[in-house]
Amino acid sequence: MSRWSCIRHALAGGITLALAQFVAPPSFAAEPVDLELILAVDVSLSMSPGELEIQRRGYAAALMHDDVIQAIRDGVHGKIAVTFFEWAGATTQRVVVPWTTISSLEDAERVVLQLSAKPPSSARRTSISGALEFGNDLFAESGYRGTRRVIDVSGDGPNNQGASVEGARDALIAKGVTINGLPLMTNGGFTSVYDIADLDRYYAECVIGGPGAFMIAVNDWPQFPEAVRRKLVLELAGNSPDDAVRSEDTNSLPVVLAQAKGSYDCLVGEKLWRDRSWMMNSR
Repeated sequence: MSRWSCIRHALAGGITLALAQFVAPPSFAAEPVDLELILAVDVSLSMSPGELEIQRRGYAAALMHDDVIQAIRDGVHGKIAVTFFEWAGATTQRVVVPWTTISSLEDAERVVLQLSAKPPSSARRTSISGALEFGNDLFAESGYRGTRRVIDVSGDGPNNQGASVEGARDALIAKGVTINGLPLMTNGGFTSVYDIADLDRYYAECVIGGPGAFMIAVNDWPQFPEAVRRKLVLELAGNSPDDAVRSEDTNSLPVVLAQAKGSYDCLVGEKLWRDRSWMMNSR
């Protein structure tokens, strides 16, 4: 090859490299955190306005609690990523707090300000599966690389719209996601023909799952802030739920582990809706 040919090849290679660098989009490494945490909160019509506000205040108080902040600081990276959304029917999900890093009390306070910026609003139906599928999309766009990924689902009734809750749960578990729960068994809001008495068992067998999955049932609204705080501390510290169960005292809210699939009918909510859909008092 002549000297001129060598020069032309070198110039062409340099131009190609420069164009590739100019055209190619920049690649950003995902930010490492100890936990990617999604807080998925039920706002179906069975929840009264007062109960919706109790939920918001409960999460706000828990996120700023000293125990929670200390658990965040004790992590390998000393920070977590969190997002908060409210859900009802299969297509009703509203992000209240987008993905945000928390590594200090000041960060938590900024999240709480977002929580209090707009009041919660209710919507029809109850689709836990829709909330889980929406959570899957949120993980895909988080921009973080968490050591663990957890979805916290709080709700006061079974799935009655959308895909099966078992299918949505199992799809997330297959990706290594843990689903924890706060079944709300308060019976303090609007009554509904779609309620079930053993919502705690439904959550244990049909909703929660994945590595170390657990739930804490709330039987009275004054328990709610403590239930959220305790659940967050367990998740953030990476404690084994088995240890939490063994170490419980009589004043602690019980921690219930995910149950192996048994005889429970996980389509109970869909069947209730089908059988009683003629009634106008719906979630």
